[in-house]
Amino acid sequence: MADDPHYDVIIIGTGAGGGTLAHRLAPTGKRVLILERGGYLPRERDNWDSTAVFVKGKYRAPEFWYDKHGKEFPPEVNYYVGGNTKFYGAALFRLRPEDFGELRHHDGISPAWPLRYEDLEPYYTQAEHLYLVHGRHGEDPTGGPTSAQYAYPPVEHEARIQQLSDDLGKVGLHPFHLPIGVNLTQDEHGRATHDSVCIRCDRVDGFPCLMGAKSDAQVICVDPALRYDNVTMVTDANVRRLETDPTGRTVTRVVAELGNGVTETFGADIVVVAAGAVNSAVLLLRSANDRHPGGLANSSDVVGRHYMRHNNLALMAVSKEPNPTRFQKTLAVNDWYLGADDWEYPLGGIQMLGKSDADQIHGEAPRWAGAVMPDMPFEVLAHHAVDFWLCGEDLPLPGSRVTLDKDDGIHLALDEKNNIAGLKHLQHKLRGMLGHLGMHEHHLLDHSIYLHKGMPIGATAHQAGTVRFGDDPRSSALDVHCKAHDLDNLYVVDTSFFPSIGAVNPSLTAIANALRVGDHIAARLN
Repeated sequence: MADDPHYDVIIIGTGAGGGTLAHRLAPTGKRVLILERGGYLPRERDNWDSTAVFVKGKYRAPEFWYDKHGKEFPPEVNYYVGGNTKFYGAALFRLRPEDFGELRHHDGISPAWPLRYEDLEPYYTQAEHLYLVHGRHGEDPTGGPTSAQYAYPPVEHEARIQQLSDDLGKVGLHPFHLPIGVNLTQDEHGRATHDSVCIRCDRVDGFPCLMGAKSDAQVICVDPALRYDNVTMVTDANVRRLETDPTGRTVTRVVAELGNGVTETFGADIVVVAAGAVNSAVLLLRSANDRHPGGLANSSDVVGRHYMRHNNLALMAVSKEPNPTRFQKTLAVNDWYLGADDWEYPLGGIQMLGKSDADQIHGEAPRWAGAVMPDMPFEVLAHHAVDFWLCGEDLPLPGSRVTLDKDDGIHLALDEKNNIAGLKHLQHKLRGMLGHLGMHEHHLLDHSIYLHKGMPIGATAHQAGTVRFGDDPRSSALDVHCKAHDLDNLYVVDTSFFPSIGAVNPSLTAIANALRVGDHIAARLN
């Protein structure tokens, strides 16, 4: 690096956006430098230990942010090669076509995007194939049109989940196979074959994969990109600021603190920020200068604003029959995504979580005092647990925002009651069906260990929206290609660009957009 520190492209971050972009640009022959704040996640037995991962939070970043009252909280962020995809559940949904237009919700409007579903559809297909998504287009009645079927068949339900799917169908719903990114080969009975990388274990959701079988950004994109001689990565590189030329139109230097304590600068023709919606906004705000007193790309004053993270509920039902399922994350229901016969506004979707175990339930025990069945020990309760994830849309409010204090502390203001009526209605729908689904009707328990013990502000895994794109520079920070309106060579390709978040996991949209922006950058470089 010391011999020639100038690159064609610098990418800051290796998650769904940055990692995928690096993979897209690697074959161009252009000099690409990837800067990653963390290192490689250590491969160790604790990767699959519930107490280490969930209860103790061993792999979460050892840092605290502050809420709007100045109270500190631990955010759900992981600084490793691959970013938060190392721990995601690999549920890779497309947004619905309606999500790209204006949608009226109970508490307000979800704004339209500056592009349509049809514009992103070819990249959705490429993203699904790249990330080995298993599924079957056509099962979900709310899904948009597709140009190609998934390249891999759906992950087959195990017996108890197949029964749940059948029971949901009997009450008039349309359950479908959850699209999930895993390197799995199944035999005729749905079991992992002897040469399958994925072994269909119960550690897919929230755990890093020891087998390298989950389609995270490190495995799928970063490691393959680094096989090209023109791609370089520096780990333990915490980018502190971006500096511009005197005109303020061009980023000229990327300043990073390295793991050895040395501060180093890097230069490139194009700089791409993909540090996560909170940290990308923080970097732009921290990079304020005379030409950009409010932060880079922030003449519109939207950087840091419109933070979204979904309205989520993790719930555990108690099955009357044992649930010996191991790979539980195979089913979803979107029948009420856009509304219901008794509710005119969007509710959101229901999907399965990874199978809970006794350690996770022990970790929840204080929250459940008096709520669980007294004659059912935790180990037995875990064996009867069926775990659901309810996901509703929150709205992009200007006051839901990321700011920095004078000591460089990160503050996150959030309206935790923003548009939650639809999610509550969705919970009511699920609760009302329990008896028809072979569950104990009065046992739908809070399983908030997935949500930092019920602290909505700490559940930052689905963060989005802080550097939104749009056609109007007065109300957006980025143009339709995710280039900053205010600068000629600065792009943002993580979920920061979302003007709305829909009610499905955002990763596939970030991946598809990174492929789209990658094509634009490659054409520009040529």
